[in-house]
Amino acid sequence: MAMKRTLDSQLLAWKTSKTRIPLLLRGARQVGKSFAVEKLGQTAFESFITVNFEKKPDLAACFTDLDPKSILSKLELALDTRILPGQSLLFLDEIQNCPQAILALRYFKEEMPALHVIAAGSLLEFVLNEGSFSFPVGRVQPFYVRPMSFLEFLKALGKDILVEAIEQSSIHKPFEPIAHKRLLELVRQYLLIGGMPEAIQAFVDTHSIAETQQIHARLIETYQTDFSKYASKTTNRYLQRFFERTPKLVGEAFKYVNVDPDAKSRDLKETLQQLSWAGLVSQVYATSASGIPLHSQAKFEKFKLLFVDIGLMQRFLRLNTQAFWEENIAQINSGAIAEQLVGQELLTYQGFYQHPQIHYWHREARTSTAEVDYVIQTGSQIVPIEVKAGKTGRRKSIQIFLKEKKLPLGVKISQNELGIHKNILSVPFYLISVLPNLIRELTEYNG
Repeated sequence: MAMKRTLDSQLLAWKTSKTRIPLLLRGARQVGKSFAVEKLGQTAFESFITVNFEKKPDLAACFTDLDPKSILSKLELALDTRILPGQSLLFLDEIQNCPQAILALRYFKEEMPALHVIAAGSLLEFVLNEGSFSFPVGRVQPFYVRPMSFLEFLKALGKDILVEAIEQSSIHKPFEPIAHKRLLELVRQYLLIGGMPEAIQAFVDTHSIAETQQIHARLIETYQTDFSKYASKTTNRYLQRFFERTPKLVGEAFKYVNVDPDAKSRDLKETLQQLSWAGLVSQVYATSASGIPLHSQAKFEKFKLLFVDIGLMQRFLRLNTQAFWEENIAQINSGAIAEQLVGQELLTYQGFYQHPQIHYWHREARTSTAEVDYVIQTGSQIVPIEVKAGKTGRRKSIQIFLKEKKLPLGVKISQNELGIHKNILSVPFYLISVLPNLIRELTEYNG
């Protein structure tokens, strides 16, 4: 069964756009980049041509010069197929193995704009960071692909009625208790299965959590093997260490010493940048939240980390799966699982055409400290979000933030049903996808 994803409609919109330029798909390996492009090529074009530089490295010889006509002529001979502008989709996969092809993308835009070209590379950053050539900025459109969201997970399971209910949810019409309970059970499933398409497909086919765990283990090994392909021996050690430590550091203020006390922070900083751009970790920067955009208020030296996927995270941590069914979601692994879930969802719903960014707020004072798990911008409104449970300090922090910033509304994401109490909107974990709609609805109602 082909799983429906939001990126499918976005890729189709790109196909028909009059201002289209070549796409460069960014994101971790196995998040569904190649599958989505193949689906587009086979359903929306007369012909689909794939050049996979990992499987067929000899095809790199077709890109010895940067002239699109010459490149296509060589590819047609090598592949024994016609490549026709306006009719064909040319897919350059694992493009990090052919730096010349990366450079060629700008000339496709300038000299052959009618040809649809999409490129993808899982660990492209290891080539880009060599600095031996300039990236064709402005002539190639980055397109960021992340693991499947909870909403896409529900669609894959065939829960169309629940998806429709989520998309039409309103603060004035809470879910019935039976639906609320069922959706929380599905959230718990998602925590274990995660958003990697292969793991979700395996669960759809087998209904076996154990089967998905095996896939998680294989995906983790694939990432680690990739590091050794593209990194030097020293860099590979840092990458392995950083990758292995990140699941244990989610939700904490980051310190390089917690990754490797013997490594230089300069080396680890470069490693973090590579992992971040490769989509394997995400940085949640502290922000003063004194204005918008929030990123302009970011404190880049202070941040927390998120892992690539909640399913891979729990596999790495080897948590007792029974806890996922019995404990309060907000308290599993001291709240780190819930913080990963919410952060991962917030990142996923930001769209495809910009590198996703999320923030948190932290204030240190002589008398007390205060921290808000996430701060988001909805329209022109700044909204603090509390996730972790069980600490009075957390509840005070969000009120301190609202008072200090003179803001009308905060959000608490938890197992509780949808509702509003004073100035705090309570949102269950399964409604993160419609959080902006709920905030807008409440704002308009009060306004």
